[in-house]
Amino acid sequence: MADRDALRAKYRAERDKRLRADGNEQYIEPAGRFAHLLEDPYVEVVEREPLCDEVTAAIIGGGFAGLTTGARLQQAGITDVRIIEGGGDVGGAWYWNRYPGAMCDTAAMIYLPLLEETGHMPSHKYVPSTEIFAHAKRIASHFGLADQALFSTSVTSIEWHEESARWVIHTTRGDAIRARFVAMGTGPLHRPKLPGIPGIESFGGHAFHTSRWDYGYTGGDPAGAPLAELADKRVGIIGTGATAVQCIPHLARDAGELFVFQRTPSSIDVRNNHPIDPEWFATLEPGWQQRWLTNFCVLQTGGFADEDLVHDGWTDISQRIRDRIVAAMSEPGATFGPELAQLAYEDSDDQKMTEIRARIDAIVADPDTADDLKPWYRQLCKRPCFHDEYLQAFNEPTVHLVDTDGKGVERIDETGVWVGGRHFDLDCLIFASGFEVGTSYARRAGFETTGRGGQTLSQRWAECMQTMHGVHVHGFPNLFIIGPNQGANLISNITSNLADAGKTIASVIAHTMDVEADEVEVTLDAEQDWMRTLEGAGSTFLNNPDCTPGYYNNEGKAVGARERLSAVGYPPGPVAFFEFIDGWRTSGEFTGLEFRKAAT
Repeated sequence: MADRDALRAKYRAERDKRLRADGNEQYIEPAGRFAHLLEDPYVEVVEREPLCDEVTAAIIGGGFAGLTTGARLQQAGITDVRIIEGGGDVGGAWYWNRYPGAMCDTAAMIYLPLLEETGHMPSHKYVPSTEIFAHAKRIASHFGLADQALFSTSVTSIEWHEESARWVIHTTRGDAIRARFVAMGTGPLHRPKLPGIPGIESFGGHAFHTSRWDYGYTGGDPAGAPLAELADKRVGIIGTGATAVQCIPHLARDAGELFVFQRTPSSIDVRNNHPIDPEWFATLEPGWQQRWLTNFCVLQTGGFADEDLVHDGWTDISQRIRDRIVAAMSEPGATFGPELAQLAYEDSDDQKMTEIRARIDAIVADPDTADDLKPWYRQLCKRPCFHDEYLQAFNEPTVHLVDTDGKGVERIDETGVWVGGRHFDLDCLIFASGFEVGTSYARRAGFETTGRGGQTLSQRWAECMQTMHGVHVHGFPNLFIIGPNQGANLISNITSNLADAGKTIASVIAHTMDVEADEVEVTLDAEQDWMRTLEGAGSTFLNNPDCTPGYYNNEGKAVGARERLSAVGYPPGPVAFFEFIDGWRTSGEFTGLEFRKAAT
C-alpha cells in the first residue's frame, strides 16, 4: 500500500507541474510567418472554372472517413458521389503527414480499412505513412471515387435550402455545388497548431511544423532517405508526442546536433514490427478483417476471447486486467463489481508502466537522461507510443534531451530557444506540436454549416455536441457526421469508427432514396433520448487525477458537461455500440429518423 500511495503521489505531483490555466488556449493558430502551414506544399494548384452543378452525395474530406463512406455508397448503388478535399489528393492525415518515420501505431490488419474489398495485403504488422497513403489512393481508385473528386478545394460554407431540399456547398474555388446529401468527414486531427511560446515569430533560422515537413531544407524524402542537408545543422524539436517519437530517430541519425525540448515524456512500449507472411495471409478465410476488428475491440475493451489475433500493446494491458479479475474471482466469496474491476485496472497499469520505465533504464546509457525520459502517469492518459529506435536515439553523442520539468520552453528569440534561463543556439526549429483538439467544430473544419431556419451547427452545439449515434443532427436534414464521438468512441483504432459510420450513412441514404423521400432527419425526441443515454457514460480519463494534461483530457482543465458529453461514447462500450448500430441499420426501421417529402 505504501508503494501504491507513493506512486499516486508521484503521478499527481508530475501532473500538477504541468497544469495550466489556459488549457487549449496555450496553442495558437498558424499566422504571420507561419500562415503558410495551412497551405499545401505538395502540389501546385491548377486553376479551373468554378462548378455550379449537382450531385447526389457530397463528402467533405478525403481521408479514411470520406473514403469508407464513399465506398459504402458505391456498394449501395449510389455512384453519383463527390469528395471535396482541401489537399491535393486523398489520404487525410496521411496526405499531410510525410515526416520521416511516420507510421501508424495500430496494426495495419485492422487500421487499414477495406483490405478484403481491395485485395490488399499490408507489408508489415505496422506500415509506414507512404503505404497508408498508397492504400487511401487504392480505395479511391477501386471504388471510382477519384473520378468526380475535387482536390485542392476547401469548403467555405454549407447551407441548407429548404425550398429545394438541397445543400449548397461554397468553396475557395468559387464553386456553388448542390448536393442532396452531405457527409462530413473532416477528421479530429488535421489542422496544425503551434505552441504559444513568447517570441515564436522572432526566430531567424528555418522553422516548420512536422505536418508540413520541409524536405527542401532537410534533404531526404518520406521513404526514409537520409536528411543529408542537416549534417552541419543544430536542430531543435519542440514536442515529444507520437509524431516526435517517430521522427526523432531520423533527426538523431542525420543532424549535426539535435536538441529535444521535452515538457512531458511519452510512454514508449515495444513495437516489435515484422513483415507479414504472404503464405499465411493467403490462408485467411473470407470475412477475416471483420473478425479481426471484432476480436481487437473485444479484447482491448476488457472482453474475453479465445485468441488474441492482433496481439499488440493495446490488447496487452487489457489481457492483464482480465487475468487479474479471473484470479480474484477464484477466491472464495469473491464478487465482481466496479471496485474489483478498478483495482485490477490499477494494478495492471502499475505493472505495465513500471515495465516501461524499466525499459528506459535498460536502453538509455546516461542515468540522468533515462530518468528524464520516464513517464509518470497512467499509460492511456496520453496516446501510447510503440517504438524500437526512439529511446536508443538518446545514446547518440549528438543528441541532447532538454527536459523542462513540465514547464515547457520559456521563450524563443532570433537565434534559438530558452529553457530555464539557458539559451540554445539553433539553425532549425521543428514544431511537433500536433493538431487542434477541443476547439469548435467549425474552426477545425474551416467552415460553417447552416441548417434549417438559418441555425448554424456552431449555434446548435453551443452547449455541447448533440447527435443521435454521433451521426445525425436535428435541424440538419440529409446531413451526416462521420467520427467516433457519441458513438463507438474506440480511440485505439479510429478507422473502425469511421468505416462503421460509413455503413450506417450508406444504409440511411439508400433507404431514403428507396422510399422516395426528399429528406431524412433525426427527430428532436430521438436525439434527446440518445443524449440522455450518453449521460450514463463514464468520463474515462477526463477527470483522472493520475493523468498528466494532454489532448485526451482537455489539457488538464476542469471538465464540464460540454467537454464530457462531446467526447463520450455509448455507455456499454464500443463492442456493444457496433452490435447495436448493426441491428439498427439492418432492421430496416431506422428508429429515430423521419423520412419525408420536401415542403411545397
